[in-house]
Amino acid sequence: MSRTDQTPAVFIFGLSSDIGREMALRFTGQGWKVAGTYRQKQSLGLLAEEEDVTAIPCDAEDPDSIAAAVAEFAALDMPWDLFLSSIGTMEPIGPFFDLDFNNWEKSVTVNSVAQLRALHGLYPLCRQEGKAHAMFFAGMGSNNVTANYSAYIASKIMLIKMCEQLDEEAGDLNVFIIGPGFLPTKMVQETLRAGEMAGENYQKTLDFLDSPGTSFDDVFAHINWCMKQGREVAGGRNFSTVHDSWRDGGSDLAERLCGSPDMFKLRRSADGSSR
Repeated sequence: MSRTDQTPAVFIFGLSSDIGREMALRFTGQGWKVAGTYRQKQSLGLLAEEEDVTAIPCDAEDPDSIAAAVAEFAALDMPWDLFLSSIGTMEPIGPFFDLDFNNWEKSVTVNSVAQLRALHGLYPLCRQEGKAHAMFFAGMGSNNVTANYSAYIASKIMLIKMCEQLDEEAGDLNVFIIGPGFLPTKMVQETLRAGEMAGENYQKTLDFLDSPGTSFDDVFAHINWCMKQGREVAGGRNFSTVHDSWRDGGSDLAERLCGSPDMFKLRRSADGSSR
């Protein structure tokens, strides 16, 4: 693939994660080229057999490994239309002052800094002819507080604010973040392993296991909606797959967003609201 090839391409930072695999399979099903990173090859599953998927080894905790992955992708001459980051961990789980701070810092690195490092390195490789997109995943605690998940939540708040920052600085990039809701990923198991250290969220997670949760198809459709709307509507915003009215075209939501530059962003509000 070269820069004259107009086949859309997505780079998934965390191709071998649960949500990364699911999104990759859906993108290939729509005719996209897919490239992305993995830490353990066996976690790629069916993607290892996909002709239109290029898997690149990468350790998100190692800046040199991220740089090497970027260099390997650059050699493909495959300009990306979408950067999708899907790595993450809830751990360490527990009260902040009871945690090993080195583990806390590593979690913040994986959940935010490493993802921004990857985007920083890959940015020059995006498709220049049109508007490229970059997206991250948020989760619980981005609009309230969930005790005992400080590393994860602090990281997601950083990403939410960086989406706003990059929307201001990079006019050729539609940057947004999506809270997908409850998905059957390894993060669920992290909470279950934590037991009482997870506090109230342990029981909430058990309750969620008895509910349908969010489908990967819904998340994929939401990503496509944000890309279709473009920077004017989606840029710099923090979306919720479950709670936002983007389905059935989402024209009313798009109109409201166009007229409300502070909507779905981190703001200090006189009435106490966060969105």
